[in-house]
Amino acid sequence: MTVGMGAQLGPFEVLAPLGSGGMGEVYRARDSRLGREVAIKVFPAAFSADEDRLRRFEQEARAAGMLNHPNILTIYDIGTHDGYPYIVAELLDGEELRVQMNRGPLPVRQALDYAQQITLGLAAAHEKGITHRDLKPENLYVTADGRVKILDFGLAKLKRQPVHGGVNSETPTALVSPTTNPGTVIGTVGYMSPEQVLGEEADNRADIFAFGLILYEMLAGRPAFEGVSAVAVMSAILRDEPPELVESNDKIPPQLDRLVRRCLEKRPERRFHSAHDLGLALEVLSATSGSRLEAQSAALSGAAKTQAKARGPRLPNRKRLVLITITALLLLAALPFVIAYIQRAPLTTRAVRSFILPPEKSIFNFVGLNAGPVTVSPDGRRLAFVASASEGRNLLWVRPLDALSAQQLAGTEGAFHPFWSPDSRFLGFFADGKLKKIDAAGGPPITLCEAPMGRGGTWNLDGVIIFAPNNTGALHRVSASGGASSEVTKLDEARGELSHRWPCFLPDGRHFLYLGRGSILSEGETAAICVASLDSQGSKLLLRANSNTAYTQGHLLYLREGALLAQPFDAKRLETTGDAFPIAEQIQHIPALGRGVFSVSENGVLAYQTGSATGNLQLTWFDRSGKPLGVLDDPAPNANPKLSPDGKRLAVVITDPQTGHPDIWLYELARGIKTRFTFDPAGEREPIWSPDGSRIVFTSNRKGHFDLYQKSANGAGSEELLLESNFDKAPSSFSPNGRFLLYSAVDPKTKADLWVLPLGGDRKPFPFLQTEFTESFGQFSPDGRWIAYRSDESRGGEIYVAPFPGPGGQRQVSTAGGRQPRWRGNGKELFYLSPDDKMMAAEVNGQGATLEVGAVRPLFEARQSVTGGFLYDVTGDGQRFLINAAVEQKASSPIILVQNWTVDSKR
Repeated sequence: MTVGMGAQLGPFEVLAPLGSGGMGEVYRARDSRLGREVAIKVFPAAFSADEDRLRRFEQEARAAGMLNHPNILTIYDIGTHDGYPYIVAELLDGEELRVQMNRGPLPVRQALDYAQQITLGLAAAHEKGITHRDLKPENLYVTADGRVKILDFGLAKLKRQPVHGGVNSETPTALVSPTTNPGTVIGTVGYMSPEQVLGEEADNRADIFAFGLILYEMLAGRPAFEGVSAVAVMSAILRDEPPELVESNDKIPPQLDRLVRRCLEKRPERRFHSAHDLGLALEVLSATSGSRLEAQSAALSGAAKTQAKARGPRLPNRKRLVLITITALLLLAALPFVIAYIQRAPLTTRAVRSFILPPEKSIFNFVGLNAGPVTVSPDGRRLAFVASASEGRNLLWVRPLDALSAQQLAGTEGAFHPFWSPDSRFLGFFADGKLKKIDAAGGPPITLCEAPMGRGGTWNLDGVIIFAPNNTGALHRVSASGGASSEVTKLDEARGELSHRWPCFLPDGRHFLYLGRGSILSEGETAAICVASLDSQGSKLLLRANSNTAYTQGHLLYLREGALLAQPFDAKRLETTGDAFPIAEQIQHIPALGRGVFSVSENGVLAYQTGSATGNLQLTWFDRSGKPLGVLDDPAPNANPKLSPDGKRLAVVITDPQTGHPDIWLYELARGIKTRFTFDPAGEREPIWSPDGSRIVFTSNRKGHFDLYQKSANGAGSEELLLESNFDKAPSSFSPNGRFLLYSAVDPKTKADLWVLPLGGDRKPFPFLQTEFTESFGQFSPDGRWIAYRSDESRGGEIYVAPFPGPGGQRQVSTAGGRQPRWRGNGKELFYLSPDDKMMAAEVNGQGATLEVGAVRPLFEARQSVTGGFLYDVTGDGQRFLINAAVEQKASSPIILVQNWTVDSKR
């Protein structure tokens, strides 16, 4: 069937033909839903005429669609058009491997690189129970950036072209049923295994034989088995051994020849048992590959030629063969003694420490709410991190450990919380309210799905990404190719969980670790590291800690009180097996996020940063243009600044760096005097002033949960307990007449809600907003008729205004995300922070029965704070902003790199 240009195949518009063959025609097309170009392969009508064949086509296409791997062509969709089945796949830019092989033998380095990529793709498919059965250079595609893609995975079995004698050795053969029946020949003649030639059952080891044939041909520049007909080629596959590779290229080392010959063993049980094992063997070989391997071979070849000249005329071929055979046997006989000697020789392994400095004219950005803590690639060869230049935004950088400098990845402005793909080729990250991915070698970033305030991600070999899309709620899963995400965990109400974050896959690729947290007020006091599975939404609590975690070499790594601990862990039984022990002290961490600045690779490369995240905050005055007007005090771990109604005093929470307990302090702004307001050993936070400035209401966990207290603003007298319950609570705003107190309450069933406490009569609280969503940062308007607040009902989190006490509909103020609303004293402006930390001002008019929202514009960029709660307050005239700003760093603490970190722990 020929499809006309501009034709519609479902949502796909055909743009141009790409090629044709016995299995159908291929077209370039555009996906109108996602706006991307794809390749569409349209199959002959015989597929749909044969119901059994059509059923198998759909089964195999779905199976191929499961194979989400960088070295396998991605299948997007299947369908039919006028009775013709078609399959939609990613559009590739490059050429078939056959085109490169037609130019002659490939360099050893290049052949090994391609071979390793092919085995990665084969291993991923074999683990899914899918065998290719028709692996050949025509089914291997090399993209413009050197990526090898396996094509037609799972579809090769559908070919139905019987073999005729006297044809070339690349003739595709047929499969009659989904499972190979005895006597049925499948595959392409020149790349068939002996068992396929004999019509026997073929499994994954048939793919390994075909791989050996391809690698042989890449190195030798000619097929391993040749003949004048298909029958002659099949006979050679069954009976002959291919010529030694060194006869074609004397630069090919004998180790590589032995590996190829093991792939080409006639009996399947004598080949590599799996593509994974084959890949490991290639990796070991590649450790001395490339220029080193070729240099070794060239040196050996040159030495042999020099010796030949010294000896004079060469011996006849038969005598040379006898001498080579005897020499090889003598070397093999000596090999056990050499190995025994090496095994007896003492091997000294030690931990190696080094420092990684930030890129020139940049600083690391590791500790903001949206920052980029360092992450080590799974293979331990590269670091990824976020750094920012003084004149620009955050950028994602990659630093190979064998290089002296890092490279920035273009298109990653505003990136935070990066994580690696399992093959160390791609990076996932968050930016612009999205989850994205990018090739670590460079290229355009690709948006995968929505993630308004991402809190970490992890990626398995099956192409599944688990991530936290927001700072509240459960974890989600999404394909590494993108699409809609879905929940993969469920918040545990019994544990009071409100947030799951910082997921980390275990080695089996099915189970994963994560941090479960309750109210942010508790600063992680009820936080726990849990383990869950892709196969169910249940979870198991492993240990109490307010930290991200990582697994490596039989240990869990996590933070406790600033120390990095390692605890023995059985990844199969999913339980700890010993006591935790410290491996580093004073790790940089952000309690409000439950995040420490550390990362570790599968092979034991550890990276972390030391220092204090909360010491870099300073209360700073800004005007409406963002011009700094002065600072209030020295940098300190400040939080929740709140100006008194007359603007003469300030209440602020300051955390004692020694004890970690927060207390409320008061400033007299005119004189710059600071005095302590609360003294209880428990934590006090979230202060707000009464309308007349005579009292301060705050929250404290003196009884195990956060309750509401009030105290005279002059510090005299005792503190009064206003409201006690089993839920954590925090005050947010007084009504202007002082009759009502608006506060947030955390209920695991309904998340965070807005409640009102009457301060007269029976003081029985009632809900203002109690929904399935999180409502927070409630603020009474200056006339008391409206309440501004933030809700995550729109997924990204927006600012809304609703009438008080109600009823009445809400009115959305922000349009691209917002948090922390504050009213101007005259009620005509509403300020809030955008997701990218811009101070926004919205014109509002609430004089009538409804509130009208006018122009919304950015005022200036506010530097991030790493604490919870409010970041800022504004004077009554709306002209000056007091922001708990991050102090601009002149330099960064280096990344500390430890290779072989487990050595010290064993000592």
